[in-house]
Amino acid sequence: MTQERLDEVVRQRIRGLRLARGWTLDTLAARCFMSTSTLSRIETGGRRIALEQLVAIARALGTSVDQLVEPEDDEDVVIRPEPEPIAGATVWLLSRERDRRGVTIAKMRITPDRDLGGPQVHPGYEWFTVLTGTIHLQLGERTIVVHEGQAAEFSTMTPHALVAHGAPAEILTIFDHDGDQAHLPGHRHG
Repeated sequence: MTQERLDEVVRQRIRGLRLARGWTLDTLAARCFMSTSTLSRIETGGRRIALEQLVAIARALGTSVDQLVEPEDDEDVVIRPEPEPIAGATVWLLSRERDRRGVTIAKMRITPDRDLGGPQVHPGYEWFTVLTGTIHLQLGERTIVVHEGQAAEFSTMTPHALVAHGAPAEILTIFDHDGDQAHLPGHRHG
């Protein structure tokens, strides 16, 4: 990416974040301790951004300088998941290592013979949707049948287990940090 293109991306990000917060140029300028005209020229490309200005703008917008100047390329967009077998399932990680949102997104193929040694309990929440097949969600004393196209969300402080019913099932799941640790041992966040 050329320097000119990077400058344009940074200006777009500053303006976009400002507008997303509903702030005027005056509001952001006051939070950055700079004049409105200076901020306007920064956003429109009439002025180069000095490092100390970029730091102040990032701080005021609640982001980091790294996020403002992060280059654009396909590698920041395309994820190429590799299948990883774990305990009666295959997992394809669909989010990046150390995901900023604090969640892990994965596709899982669960086989009917999956045995986790009983329900698990850990802090947090989980969410999944069934892409194919049927899942029996053991949640405490209940067994909830979740069919293809349906989703479930639950507190993981309740003993829980996911079992494919009759045939392999595929789910798209979102784990918070605690769910990642409990269900994807040996992965990330360690």
